[in-house]
Amino acid sequence: MSIIEIRSLAKTFGKIQAVRGIDLTISRGEIFGLLGPNGAGKTTTIGMLCTIIRPTSGSGLIAGFDIAKHPTQVRQKVGIVFQDPTLDTILTGRENLQLHARLYGIPRRERKAWIEEMLALVDLRDRADDLTKTYSGGMRRRLELARGLLHRPAVLFLDEPTLGLDPQTRARTWEYIRKMVQKEETTVVLTTHYMEEAQAMCDRIGIIDAGKIIALDTPDNMVDALGGDIVAVRAPAPPVEALGALPYVSAVQCAGETVEITMKSAPLHLAEVLSLIPDVASVEMRKPTLNDVFIKLTGRDIRNETAENGGGWVETIARHRQKGT
Repeated sequence: MSIIEIRSLAKTFGKIQAVRGIDLTISRGEIFGLLGPNGAGKTTTIGMLCTIIRPTSGSGLIAGFDIAKHPTQVRQKVGIVFQDPTLDTILTGRENLQLHARLYGIPRRERKAWIEEMLALVDLRDRADDLTKTYSGGMRRRLELARGLLHRPAVLFLDEPTLGLDPQTRARTWEYIRKMVQKEETTVVLTTHYMEEAQAMCDRIGIIDAGKIIALDTPDNMVDALGGDIVAVRAPAPPVEALGALPYVSAVQCAGETVEITMKSAPLHLAEVLSLIPDVASVEMRKPTLNDVFIKLTGRDIRNETAENGGGWVETIARHRQKGT
């Protein structure tokens, strides 16, 4: 059963086509990753789905409500956890959740039970009455996840949910996200620059570039479509054309003195490949990853996008609104 339905969704800012007619369906209880380089259109797409940015054309439904015609109902159906902290640090964890509950109109008779349930879900009951300014980064992120889910949204949007967290805290954060999805049947739509997380956690991934979805599949299918193992060879003059002509080679990419060869059954053919390359300095063989898929499709490494990123959803959407878009 689909919870998000997008048909020919588009957004234009003056002469710039930020989103160029996206068609997408996301199921209830699915963890969906929306990945793309800066300027690809993912932030604008998320902004439209959250009703913060109005579409130029096309349509989008969340839990049956039209994002343009019924924005109030849509906002009741979604939760958002932004990349940048938005907790009130002079309030306790419990008070932050109480404030959120009142803003979303959760009835008083249900408010206390729901707050206790969310605190238990993210293992914060013992610290619920401490000021959030005393929380660690991981604890604050967990509280934000609880807050985003408190009003029982059908869809939870996560903007870089584990950015800046240490590996152990990142792993625990994903445990909580999994529990929330299983317990509440919440649909999660996330953006992340951690390709290993997207590959391990997402049921499906959509890669967006130049305002269009250019790939849509499960992470495993995307990786398998690359066509085998990757062998990186460093040599002063790799024979790119000769390597590309081999029947078991599906792709050859050269950057300076390093050539990356995507090939089937690399252990069986490695000796033949190396015999064609003079003055080999080093050889590395590995399985392809989602980041390799991203590079092939967009021509960029998403890990380099983090340093160039001009901010999360808050800043980007705010810039659009200041321009009256």
